[in-house]
This record gives sequence, structure tokens and C-alpha cells, in this order.
Amino acid sequence: MSARQFHDFRAASLYCKPCGQAMPVRERLLLILPEKELYEYVCGTCGEVVGSREVSAAEQVMRREAARNPRGPQVRIL
Repeated sequence: MSARQFHDFRAASLYCKPCGQAMPVRERLLLILPEKELYEYVCGTCGEVVGSREVSAAEQVMRREAARNPRGPQVRIL
């Protein structure tokens, strides 16, 4: 497995201490900064915060480009 496979990893379920087991989670945007975005994962059952995720500005640009151009990044040779 390569690191590229986990490029845009998002959790579907995480362990929730109050519930005592892995539970489905919702991702909630906390903060947008010039260099990154901060997200937190919230238990879908009890609402407890069970994790977090940071997305760098570079990752955001790459994600937007990939969505706009399904063939992947294009390189120009001059």
C-alpha cells in the first residue's frame, strides 16, 4: 500500500468512549486558516468529539484541481 491511497482519508466510524464502541461519525468544519482547515469528528449517537483532522492548503488545491480535471495533473514541457 502506498501513501497515495490515503491521500483523502476520511473516517466513517471511530471509537467513542461514552458509547464504548466504534460508532458512525460526522465530520464538522471547525476553522478555516490561510494554511489549513481544521475538522473534528463527532459521534453520530451521543455527539461526543472523538477525533480531528487537518487539511493543508496544498491538499485543498490538489483536491480542487483533481475534481476539475479527472485526468489528473497536467505537466507542460516548454
